[in-house]
Amino acid sequence: MNKDIVSGLVLLVIAGLYHRASGAIADSTLADEVGAAGLPRLLTIALVMLAGILIVRAMFAPKPVAIAVRTKEASGDAVEDDARMPRALGFLLFGAAYIALLPLIGYIAGVALLIGAVALYEGAPRRWTVPIAAIGGALLYWAIFVKLLGVNQPVGSLFQGLFS
Repeated sequence: MNKDIVSGLVLLVIAGLYHRASGAIADSTLADEVGAAGLPRLLTIALVMLAGILIVRAMFAPKPVAIAVRTKEASGDAVEDDARMPRALGFLLFGAAYIALLPLIGYIAGVALLIGAVALYEGAPRRWTVPIAAIGGALLYWAIFVKLLGVNQPVGSLFQGLFS
């Protein structure tokens, strides 16, 4: 079984868990035909479709030819650079930490930390530009979602008294 099929199956599990979690969203008396759970249902359908496409594509795609990427170590010896899986797991851990910390620190701080952490993880130089870009990006996303689209984001229990 190749990694695309495994990824598709993992995505199907995530879609199922997301669908189950979004089923707890209650409709208010002001709900329209779509209701509060409309967007989560559409996202679940999109996840299932993407997982299906990934699995089907992997089943019918020709086997890829392995290409070893070589890098030079300090000793001058060439070694294989097979760091794709640990790198992907690092991104997965960033997402998990973001989800776990979101109720505590809120949307703006969570997105700023996520942007900064990913930038540093990807090798951005440790200068003042990283926190400025992280804070600016978080404020931009907040402005888009909260002010422009009217989608309220969690404030976080640490900052509840400041913004309520």
